[in-house]
Amino acid sequence: MIAVNPTDSVSVLAAFGALGVLLVIFAESGLLVVGFFLPGDTLLFPAGVLCAGGGRQDPRLELWQVLACAAVGAVAGAQAGFLLGRHGGRALLSRTSNRRLKEGAVRAERLPARYGYRKALVIGRFVPMLRTVLHPAAGALGVPTRTFTVWQVVSGLLWSQSLVLAGYTLGSSLSHVDDYLLPMVAVIAFLSLLPLPAEARRTRHRPPR
Repeated sequence: MIAVNPTDSVSVLAAFGALGVLLVIFAESGLLVVGFFLPGDTLLFPAGVLCAGGGRQDPRLELWQVLACAAVGAVAGAQAGFLLGRHGGRALLSRTSNRRLKEGAVRAERLPARYGYRKALVIGRFVPMLRTVLHPAAGALGVPTRTFTVWQVVSGLLWSQSLVLAGYTLGSSLSHVDDYLLPMVAVIAFLSLLPLPAEARRTRHRPPR
């Protein structure tokens, strides 16, 4: 039996390949408590790198399969999260004891008020942890189903395909890409978390209504 750490993108890709991308991105895109701790950006980017075929080790991934699985996972996961929020998501959030999850829910509720539904769905998709809570929060807040569906599809495709293709482009330009994979994952994780402190500072300095 192969031991797989679902929070480790390299482990997921080695065990399941493109199918692992679909399953993890589905959960990370809206299944609240479970998806909150799974890789998103740090799974899509190295998957694209491995599609370039410049490394010495398995897994070898096919670009079209990874792109398709990333798209399906992102779109279907967000829609599932929306339905979860529409049918009891607020009660689930109120029962959780996880502080980061509760803070993410608060930010997810404020984002549409600040940017409107369309921009919020696009911006939120690129912020880790926030995107997991944003889609259930949209369902709980009563965002119109048509508006949500159209813009979560647009944002999901933009996010998932751009990260995979960015990884593929970089992987194609490097020889012995295996030597750089883990540092790349660390850099992507750092960059993806940069918006969180800025948003937290804005929240603290926002005057009470």
